[in-house]
Formats: sequence, structure tokens, C-alpha cells
Amino acid sequence: MRIQQLQYLEKIAETGSINEAAKKLFISQPSLSQAMKDLEEEYHVQLFYRSKVGITLTDTGREFINYSRSVLDQVNLLDEHFKTEMQRKQIFSVSGQHYAFVVHAFVELVKQLGGEQYHFTLRETQTENVLNDIQSFRSELGVIYLNAFNKTVLKRLISEKSLEFTPLFEAKPHIFVGRDNPLTKKKSIKLSDLEDFPYLSYEQGDTNSFYFSEEILSPLAHKKSIQVSDRATIFNLMIGLNGYTISSGIISNQLNDEKIIAIPLEVEDTITLGYLKHKKIEMSETAKKYLDLLNHHIKSYGFHVFEEK
Repeated sequence: MRIQQLQYLEKIAETGSINEAAKKLFISQPSLSQAMKDLEEEYHVQLFYRSKVGITLTDTGREFINYSRSVLDQVNLLDEHFKTEMQRKQIFSVSGQHYAFVVHAFVELVKQLGGEQYHFTLRETQTENVLNDIQSFRSELGVIYLNAFNKTVLKRLISEKSLEFTPLFEAKPHIFVGRDNPLTKKKSIKLSDLEDFPYLSYEQGDTNSFYFSEEILSPLAHKKSIQVSDRATIFNLMIGLNGYTISSGIISNQLNDEKIIAIPLEVEDTITLGYLKHKKIEMSETAKKYLDLLNHHIKSYGFHVFEEK
């Protein structure tokens, strides 16, 4: 196996075409095809599904390329330290439920590591999609929460999908409301205080089980309820309709959340937020850096990060 073969593999995965990859690499298509066949024969694996319309990575190919990217990251560190040439494109992907602190850390990662070339992906998505993204190697890390209600079901799914959940911090439930909401006059909120206000939650698609909800107390009945698909919309409805949602209490003023207020909710529950990774994949240096930034941002709000015990 040569480093060059891994670089070829990454370009093919990026373009989805042997011909396009060959053009971008300035080599012949037969030479590129042979290099990939040699790589497959050396490891006794099939990396691609080949068809008339192009090629796609097999499940083994997706797993292989995550390992190869870790190798290329190490090569990149060597080049960055000992060479003055342009570093290779940074690649990283993270999936998560709808949390501002996930976005904030992502922004800092791009600022610090992006450089002249990068391909980073942030997926704010439904809970099941977060698990599936990590299982299929679409993302390297995922961020979700567990609590007493959902942890039995989610931990079973996490194990079945060969994933690992690492706790980051614990938070007491808060409600998020707009600054002009009458509830902001209270220092803490009881469930009875919320009855006349619209309850806002994130839809979970076809798997709209209570166990996949991003909000605790999801089985409770509500006189008024609205489901949305993205964080910008839920914030607009907090302001426009005096709606509320339930979350961790972390709001990022640096990401234009200054119109939203977090108020403690008087319930006996704790939210454990953490990250997911695949058991078979060694974490890349970029992923480690992202977690460092995530931890730093969490600590800036006064939370204790478990990994620092």
C-alpha cells in the first residue's frame, strides 16, 4: 500500500467517477483503475460498486476510507511541520441533534483548521439519522442526549449499530422562549405554567417515536403543539408565537441567539449530552480537535466535562 493510492481513493470517493478523478489527478484512467485494483487485491476487499453511471463505495469501502483518512491526516501533519507546500484539503463531518454548542464548535473548527482548502460537513438532523450517519461512516462524530426515559432504547440501538456513546456533560432541563415572552418574568418554570403556550418540538420523520424525541417529557399531552424541522424556524416561532421548547439551557449569543432566553424547568430529570463514534474507527486528529473545541465551549457555560475527571 502506498500513500498515493490512498490519495487516489479519496479523490474517487469525492468525484464518484474514475474518469473525473483521473482528470483531477492528472493521470490516465487505466493507471488509476489499476492502482485501485492493486489496493483491493492487497487487502482482499471490494472498495467500490462499479456501474455504467459511476462508482460508489461499498460498506467496506466506507470503513476503509475512514481509516485511510486517518493515515492521510498523519501524513498531513508531517507535511505541515516539515514542508512549506500547501497542505491537503481538510475533511471532516459531524451529525447532531439541534444544539447551538455543536454549531459553535464547528465554526471554531473551520476557523482554526480550514486553511485554504477544506470540505467540512455539519448535519443538524433527526435522532435516528444521527445514529445512521455514524454507522454508515457518513459522519465521524454525532451528538445526542440520553435521559432516564430514552436511554434503554437508544443504548440498545447504539450497541446494535456498533457505536459508542461517550458522555460529555449533564444538564438540568430548561425551556427556551423569546425575550418578550411573559414567562421570562419567572426565575423558574413549572409544567403548569406552560399550559397556554405553544409547545415546539423537532419532527423525527417516519420514526416519530417518543424515544427519538429531542425534547424530554415528550409523551406529555399539550393543548397547543407545533413540530418543526430546523433550529432557525423553532427560534422564529418562540419569538413570533410565544412558543417554547425544552433543551439543555445552552444558548450561543455569538450565533445570533440573543433574542432567546433559557429558564430552568422544575422537573426531576437530567439530560446527559454526549458524542457517538463508530467502534471500528480510530478517531482522526480533526475529530479530536473538534471535541476539544466542543468541551471548551461547554465549559464556558459553567458545565463540568466528564472527560476531565
